[in-house]
Amino acid sequence: MPSRSSGANPSLTPDLAARRNARVILNRLKKLYPAIGTALEYHDPWQLLVATVLSAQTTDENVNRVTPTLFERWPTADDLAEANPEEVEKVIFSTGFYRQKTRSIIALATDVVERFNGVVPADLDSLVTLRGVGRKTASVLLVEAWGLPAIAVDTHVKRLSNLLAFTNEKTPEKVERDLMALFPEERWTLLAHLLIFHGRQVCIARRPKCEACVMSHLCPSSRV
Repeated sequence: MPSRSSGANPSLTPDLAARRNARVILNRLKKLYPAIGTALEYHDPWQLLVATVLSAQTTDENVNRVTPTLFERWPTADDLAEANPEEVEKVIFSTGFYRQKTRSIIALATDVVERFNGVVPADLDSLVTLRGVGRKTASVLLVEAWGLPAIAVDTHVKRLSNLLAFTNEKTPEKVERDLMALFPEERWTLLAHLLIFHGRQVCIARRPKCEACVMSHLCPSSRV
């Protein structure tokens, strides 16, 4: 049975006003994006793990175009661990950084085979021991593959959490810790999805659309 993810003890205890503001922002985002979730296509935890690693510095659409061929040729961790790197590079070329990603997913496959008998582990502490798997990727697996509460802190989640004053921390683990203290556990998964999508659609790093943002009057960083 998969274990629940856990965060470190929070550095601060959010007051009532902070919790209320956070709840209002979350509800506004829910109304704005009623149907939200990962865009990566997969059939099992192994496929999701590989797809998530491949999604670094590219779009989910690019990953979805190559994974059907990838998993048809090398359907299991055992198969990919024995794959010819040059052949894998040809399949995933369009995702960018294809040589580095090929090394990463073959090393990842080798770890899963040699250390976990070919089965992706269902707990955060084990996942982050796999080569190429950080806390964010591990959190994605916990959330999407097993429905466990976790907050996958990517660049969008970290950036928007600071802009919205959910936290003033800079490292992903500390941002995750503060978000876990601010929001109820049952909202963690939704929160990450909403912040990521809003960061891509509206609160864009170099050209934020503050005038079109439903939270501009709630955001301390708004340019409106």
